[in-house]
Amino acid sequence: MSFFEEYGGQIFTTTMEHIFISFVALLLGALVAVPLGILLTRAPKIANIVLGVTSALQTIPSLALLTLMIPFLGVGRVPAIIALFIYSLLPILRNTYIGLKNVDVNYLDAAKGMGMTPAQSIYQVEIPLALPTIMAGLRLAAVYVIAWASLASYIGAGGLGVLIFSGLDNYQPNLIFAGTIPVTILALGTDYLLGKLENKLTSSNLKKEAE
Repeated sequence: MSFFEEYGGQIFTTTMEHIFISFVALLLGALVAVPLGILLTRAPKIANIVLGVTSALQTIPSLALLTLMIPFLGVGRVPAIIALFIYSLLPILRNTYIGLKNVDVNYLDAAKGMGMTPAQSIYQVEIPLALPTIMAGLRLAAVYVIAWASLASYIGAGGLGVLIFSGLDNYQPNLIFAGTIPVTILALGTDYLLGKLENKLTSSNLKKEAE
């Protein structure tokens, strides 16, 4: 109890910081990667180039990428969010692209036969059918971002990494557990909630099709 009395406030603060950094990075990743993935299905000549570049960015060690941000953006939350945003791109982009590319051509022909415009076909046919694949990429990106956000404390962005690395530096296992356990819970909890959202959206689409 004495540990929580001493560090309870810090655990809460760093958890909120961790959630904020991860949420903003993941939101930016989804806002960029999903539309870009849709566009790439219409421009197959550049799709491999863009996917190759994002794959290359994914291979950069997370701590190295955070460090590379410092000369351009300094320290704090902004460079951390941008680095995590870059890491979130590949899973969402790749899954959006694959999901839409694998939509059965018969559905596309049916959409054309019904007089749908390309935009209507995308939003009413292709995205609903590709939704499970897109959501799988989003869930994977969420787990990555929440885990890697622990390193954001190295550049002064806060988060649960503050507790983890403080525990490592001062040989205090309690602090390490106080940072590690919430990160694990956040990652698993986010994956679970996104899975629930996926099921809800999928069932909603099935109801519309039935109607």
